[in-house]
Amino acid sequence: MTNQKVLCEGWGMSADCLFCRIVAGTIPAKKMYEDELSLAFADINPQAPTHLLIIPKEHVASQAHAQEEHAALLGHLMAKAAEVARDAGLDGGYRVVVNTGADGGQTVDHLHLHLLGGRHMRWPPG
Repeated sequence: MTNQKVLCEGWGMSADCLFCRIVAGTIPAKKMYEDELSLAFADINPQAPTHLLIIPKEHVASQAHAQEEHAALLGHLMAKAAEVARDAGLDGGYRVVVNTGADGGQTVDHLHLHLLGGRHMRWPPG
């Protein structure tokens, strides 16, 4: 693992990363929120009436790759998940999921939060 900060925009974009390409604008997405650190957009294979993905613009492959230096970014993503949920009208509740690695169900190697809502969530989930 490298400590170098890799931004999805410009020279540091991972050409084979789907989410880096969405950040760079080369793949379209239905954007719901964007700021200098993060982007939220609709999942193309929704698992709930509301299913959004919240990603960092910095390329971090997964939660397992997060370091102490990412603490503020991780907090930012969680705060934005709450803000996006409020904006989406998920007053009855919602679920935030971070799949990590193949066994965790991660299919895109770029850290992302799933924001699921609009229906009752069952437990256990998997």
